[in-house]
Amino acid sequence: MTKLRGTLTGVAVGTLAALAAAVGPAAAQDFPNRPITLIVPWGAGGGTDTVARSLAAAMEQELGQPVNVVNRTGGSGIIGHTAMASAAPDGYTIGTINVDLSQLVCQGLTELTADEFTHIALINTEPAAVSVGADSEFETLEQALEAIRENPPGTFTASGSGTGSIYHLAWAGLMVAAGIDPSKVTWVPSQGGGPSLQDAASGAVDFVTPPLSTAAPLVEAGKIRPLATMGADRFERLPDVPTVAEAIGAEWTSQTWRMIGAPKGLPEDLRDGLVAAVRAAYDSESFTTFMGDRGFAMTWMGPEEAKAFHASEDKAICEVMEAAGMI
Repeated sequence: MTKLRGTLTGVAVGTLAALAAAVGPAAAQDFPNRPITLIVPWGAGGGTDTVARSLAAAMEQELGQPVNVVNRTGGSGIIGHTAMASAAPDGYTIGTINVDLSQLVCQGLTELTADEFTHIALINTEPAAVSVGADSEFETLEQALEAIRENPPGTFTASGSGTGSIYHLAWAGLMVAAGIDPSKVTWVPSQGGGPSLQDAASGAVDFVTPPLSTAAPLVEAGKIRPLATMGADRFERLPDVPTVAEAIGAEWTSQTWRMIGAPKGLPEDLRDGLVAAVRAAYDSESFTTFMGDRGFAMTWMGPEEAKAFHASEDKAICEVMEAAGMI
């Protein structure tokens, strides 16, 4: 079933791409003249949804048309990404592209690689982190890793989201970078970063890996102790938390990312118009205030850079999943 789904997706995208030539310049002259749909492959209220809704509201000011966020959930993100990639490349259907899609490609669950989209921009990256409950015996990442090495497999548990999720990958990659078999720590699936942090705060799991932007409220409330961020730089809101490289000397980084994309074959003039609208929304006071208040990192990559980054992630994430024994 998986192979058939991927084949049908490819045909649909190819057919719609061929239609793009007919859409072309005439459609661009008065674009947009009706509402735009922005598909989010995840549920309402999550990080991707809230970022998309804030951006959409700012885009409306630039485009003069409603930008309606539609949550197309299911299949660990496949349904929403497929709906966006399979839409007509006329600029009226765009959506978020998330890091989780590269993992699904690696697992053979979809053929939606970077080549199957028109990239508008990357707008956000969020490094994973390692945190423990406030009552944990571990004060540093080095102490935690040493305990994992010295104890039998299954002594400790870790969580962050579902099995095979980006947070699971972040943990497994950290173990590999530290020279530890990832199977020594039992991964406990959860409903997402927020619930996993609550589990760590209550002592139900030993380690969790959501970003510090998600953990910060519980850190500031004294319920969670962050040990290290998996970003290349420290998290500005919690500047005392070291990077993994600073904590243990291992060059391991892992991050979730969010892009705005459109179906493959979007005419270049329509793409450029959307890029300008997204950039203006990205720079707007409302969006920058929202991102700052929530602790979300703002990262900008234009179309070509975003596509190259997406393609590199398709390859790099697969290599890490293979090294961690996740595929």
